[in-house]
Amino acid sequence: MREDLLHFIWKYKKIQLKGLQTTKGDAITITSVGTHNYNEGPDFFNAQLKIGNQLWAGNVEIHINASDWYVHNHEKDKNYDNVILHVVWQEDATVFRPDNSEIPTLVLKDYIPLHILNNYKQLFSSQNQKFINCEKDVATVDSFLMQNWLDRLYFERLEQKSILIQQLLTDSNNNWEHVLFALLMKNFGSAINGESFLQLAKNIDFSVFKKVSVKPLQAESLLFGMSGLLQNDEILDNYYLELKKEYAFLAHKFNFTIYDQVSVAFFKLRPTNFPTIRLSQLCALYGKHQTLFAKLMQAKTVDQIYDLCNVVASNYWDNHYTFGKESKVSKKRLTKSFVNLLIINTILPLRFCYSKYVGKDDNENILEISTALDKEQNSIVSGFKNIKLNMQNAKDSQAVLQLYKMYCTKNKCLQCAVGSSLLSRNG
Repeated sequence: MREDLLHFIWKYKKIQLKGLQTTKGDAITITSVGTHNYNEGPDFFNAQLKIGNQLWAGNVEIHINASDWYVHNHEKDKNYDNVILHVVWQEDATVFRPDNSEIPTLVLKDYIPLHILNNYKQLFSSQNQKFINCEKDVATVDSFLMQNWLDRLYFERLEQKSILIQQLLTDSNNNWEHVLFALLMKNFGSAINGESFLQLAKNIDFSVFKKVSVKPLQAESLLFGMSGLLQNDEILDNYYLELKKEYAFLAHKFNFTIYDQVSVAFFKLRPTNFPTIRLSQLCALYGKHQTLFAKLMQAKTVDQIYDLCNVVASNYWDNHYTFGKESKVSKKRLTKSFVNLLIINTILPLRFCYSKYVGKDDNENILEISTALDKEQNSIVSGFKNIKLNMQNAKDSQAVLQLYKMYCTKNKCLQCAVGSSLLSRNG
């Protein structure tokens, strides 16, 4: 038995409501179970109950054993002085208030339907489990309930991504354009160079980058130089030497130092993801759009965003992936699949935060764009596909990532709409 099951049963009244009694035989009538508290203090605030002939308004605390009250030192915590009912699985102690009056106790095991306990046991049985607790039954959950839950999870994931955005906003003194730049840098760096690119964005005075972004050579020299990519004295390409010269000029003009540089990696990356290519593409994006932030915030469709992101790395990279080494000629254009990742991980989370900042509701348009994108391909999405969960688009794949990371792997099945539905089944 776990407390989260008792919380679930109390919160959703999954008990025999008629004939409830305290351990002293006083009848209990529930008017309101209260508000579930996930922070410190009693488990449910502001419950309304009738115990015997007395109406009560106050808090409810839930434990497996009544003696847990003392194990957790609640008798020493004033936050628990207003507990009007102690809900337990079994009573092995009597609990008193500071004035020595006894706190009424409800023993839940006497009132829980057998099918709830059986469903709970089956849900958390690890036998033959390969992916998640409910893998055998998730496909049987009502499709309307599942879609509503996936929508909620998607916006929950946006809220989680908002944490970094709020930090960047604070660090940049509410400069939304700088926040966009930092997020784009992070996502242009992908998994391998994401954190290095993000640090690079933090190191750069964005006002300087914005000034030089109209000149591709200067923009690239700034990003390459501060990425430590212009320190090889053996490379004699004209373009490389021009970049070094331009970076030396900018470093002197704007007082950059060696301590501002970050290190970037090429190892384990496909050539199209090399930091040289991605930084050049980012410079091309800013070179094409001097009002990039405004345009991305105003775009109504995926196609409009694709059009904004239709850029190619500078000409040098047509036959290079790294400095000084020629390769087969190919234009290094931002691909649709890469732009999709930028939309998912940068543009939509930023729009979600910005719309709240300016007091507008952009959720409907965010949903339209996210549902117009193909679902992502990764091991977690494949895992849900294998257990027959229907996913149509990027909104769904983002939702199942949130589901897996924040609920499934943490056994928070009773805070999940799927787990709650499976637990409540009768027959």
